[in-house]
Amino acid sequence: MKRPITLLLALTLGFTAFSPKIETVDPPKSSEVSQAKAKKFGGLALYTVRDAMGKDPKGTLKAVADAGYAYVEAAGYADGKFYGMEPAEFKAYLKSLGLTAKSSHMGMVNLENADKLIADSKAAGIEYFVIPVPPMGMFKFDPATRKMGMTGTPDQIVEILNTIGEKCTNAGLKLLYHNHDFEFLPLEDGTILTDYILNNCDPKHVNFQMDLYWVTKAGVDPLTYFHRYPGRFKAWHVKDMNDEGQFAPVGTGNIDFKRILAEKKQSGMEYYLVEQDNTFGLDPLEAIKISHAGLEEIGFK
Repeated sequence: MKRPITLLLALTLGFTAFSPKIETVDPPKSSEVSQAKAKKFGGLALYTVRDAMGKDPKGTLKAVADAGYAYVEAAGYADGKFYGMEPAEFKAYLKSLGLTAKSSHMGMVNLENADKLIADSKAAGIEYFVIPVPPMGMFKFDPATRKMGMTGTPDQIVEILNTIGEKCTNAGLKLLYHNHDFEFLPLEDGTILTDYILNNCDPKHVNFQMDLYWVTKAGVDPLTYFHRYPGRFKAWHVKDMNDEGQFAPVGTGNIDFKRILAEKKQSGMEYYLVEQDNTFGLDPLEAIKISHAGLEEIGFK
């Protein structure tokens, strides 16, 4: 069953009549600002609008702000820059739009470049350093089957995460590992990678960004993990699933986000982000508006 979604209503502004005898501050402008601020909440993973960010990053960020989001997650770091902007410039431009960069996906990290990536992230105002897949060549993807996986051993990824996580902590950042579905499926020896990471990584340095679509895709109830490892899921990717199992705008699919949101405190969630990897013909900049309305209807703030 698809949940109905309440469309955003346009702001209606009243204009007071001009009186030559009384000088007042223009109320429509004040009203417009306060209403716009009231609607600004939640975050967007910029991977959702990656094509637009590649063509016009500043214009796209403005569209994200106009859609009502309060913060973003970067996914476009290269050569010391975020979307072609120096870290300080990226931070300043976001601030001019009323946005902040809460986190960044840094899949290119390794033990040699970690210090540089962490320093650039901090300079951009980023709080959470997210590793989106097994790093340092450990991630594998089969284009024929569309299946993801990992080479190497669980001990190797734990060692890497602990090492980089401690570097992040020392720099004032927090490291999160972002899941897909394969981390919840048994390896050949029966090991569940998510459990192994959470049991063996130091929670002072390593926690999780749970992707609610991918954990559901794996056939696992996220609440099981919230209760098994309370407080370890500092961020969520809020991503819906339609009847065909495809990505969908938040609030239009089948994932029971209200049930999940009720366990926010148990999970340890400190922030959340809309993400939709593929919008299937719908303009991503339109999809993020639908998702923002979905967040509001579900009860995210």
